[in-house]
Amino acid sequence: MFKSFAPHMTDSYKLGHIYQYPAGTEQVYTNWTPRSDRLLPVLRNTLDGFKPFEGRMVWFGLQAHLKAFLIDAWNESFFDIPRDKAVARYQRRMDTFFGPNAVSADHIGALHDLGYLPIEIRALPEGSRVPMRVAAMTIVNTLPEFYWVTNYLETALSSELWKASTVATIAYEYRRLLDHYAGLTGAPAEFVQWQGHDFSMRGVDGVERAALAGLGHLLSFTGTDTLAAVDLAEDYYGADASTELIGSSVPASEHSVMCMGGEGDEIGTFRRIITEVYPSGIVSVVSDTWDFWHAVGDMAAELKPEILARKPDAFGNAKVVFRPDSGDPVEILCGTAQVKFYADDFGPLSKAKEWFADYLSARVADDTPHGECGEGEVVGFFNHEGVTYKMVVEIEWNRHDKQFYYIDGHNIKSCEPATLTPAEKGAVEVLWDTFGGTVTEKGFKLLDSHVGLIYGDSITLERAQQILHRLKAKGFASTNVVFGIGSYTYQYLTRDSLGMAAKGTAGIVNGETRELFKDPITDSGTKKSARGYIRVEEEGGTLVQYDRQSFADSKTGALVPVFRDGVMTSKTTLAEVRARLGALA
Repeated sequence: MFKSFAPHMTDSYKLGHIYQYPAGTEQVYTNWTPRSDRLLPVLRNTLDGFKPFEGRMVWFGLQAHLKAFLIDAWNESFFDIPRDKAVARYQRRMDTFFGPNAVSADHIGALHDLGYLPIEIRALPEGSRVPMRVAAMTIVNTLPEFYWVTNYLETALSSELWKASTVATIAYEYRRLLDHYAGLTGAPAEFVQWQGHDFSMRGVDGVERAALAGLGHLLSFTGTDTLAAVDLAEDYYGADASTELIGSSVPASEHSVMCMGGEGDEIGTFRRIITEVYPSGIVSVVSDTWDFWHAVGDMAAELKPEILARKPDAFGNAKVVFRPDSGDPVEILCGTAQVKFYADDFGPLSKAKEWFADYLSARVADDTPHGECGEGEVVGFFNHEGVTYKMVVEIEWNRHDKQFYYIDGHNIKSCEPATLTPAEKGAVEVLWDTFGGTVTEKGFKLLDSHVGLIYGDSITLERAQQILHRLKAKGFASTNVVFGIGSYTYQYLTRDSLGMAAKGTAGIVNGETRELFKDPITDSGTKKSARGYIRVEEEGGTLVQYDRQSFADSKTGALVPVFRDGVMTSKTTLAEVRARLGALA
């Protein structure tokens, strides 16, 4: 792993700021704040009654940063080495970077003599849900001659802290979504903690970042393939995997395993894995190496006796999980045919035909651009009294101006009972046809406990919502599917996803307190800062920020001291963070 010299873990422009502050500067006070969620990839609609994103960041990752960077990295690479060596290393980099004698190392020598970072950090408890524009953390120097240290550390804070909180926020949104659909469909609530599974390690930006992001995921779930996240929980958040559930997974195959047995004996590879290698418990088998529909349909049917005969493990599990890993996840799981259901009490088949022809016409009208005319055939599927029908309708349309549309006419060309292909049905329904299952108290189908599905390629919150919505429409419970949440979700993020930044808002010069404030006229308002010292209070179940406070008042409220003069003054555990967030309650 890459290791650097702690004083070099900053932007180069910070190095000259010691000389740029006004003469007599004694204090620099800075806050760390999520400023805007406009770029955060979350759900903002109300499909199936789901409450959209509430504009709150899950605050997480500070304690690991304090221990790993402000204490361990600074001690090991700077304070614990000889003074002359530390100063010489810093001076050499300044000379090679800016030119000889452009930046002095005197202040670095003075810091080494002191032996610790003279700052105080106050922060909200990790696991707090922090509204936009409310500070999660403040930093201030504790000795006047080291005023420059406060914002010297900003770069590393900005680099390290945003990812864990952003991932933790998105994971929490997945958990809210999955909890919602479990409630709607009567699915077992206790399974939801396993329904979001972290597959992101291979695709995020480095092993250390993967561990911290992976632990952010584990605030809301217990399913993970990121072993390093469990290590981090034990190393930095007081967890103990021997006595508590941090994160866990199941045995799983990959394409090289499936390919090694040859395409002609794929079923033999399946059989060996599920009966000989793992005759009990849960095992996940990648199933799209060649023909996924053959695997989840014909092969699963042939293997049904062996699958049903597998023994439960100590936890009562005996499940074969089929894993598609390619294609459109919505269509793979739910089918290409979006079957509309016509309630029996609406009338006979003739009425159902009229109803569905009108539905197809309306769909054409909705999808037709303004000012466009045409005619053509539209195909759709509907279910009446347990029979699926395929309807072909000839439609003439004419969409006028910006407000009105007209369907000039439609004619039912054909309407016949249809036998859907596996691809048209989707994997959940295909497995149901073979294995059946149970029905929840709310009337939704739940696959037999011996089989399941996990989809782990290109899952997003929007796609997960579409899948859950379509499964509900087909009459299936939400927990028939596990979502492998990978780098497609957890890597396409930046510090700007939540607009997180550390900004100075107060200071003291020659004994005079000065309020610092920015509000660029060229900005949309995102970069507008608070003014002066900050106090945060919990009021009515939310966190509220007050600026322009006295320094004494800034030390009250919800921001509590966590670090002072090189020592952590408060610690939290993973269990406490989880409890505070409440996702795993």
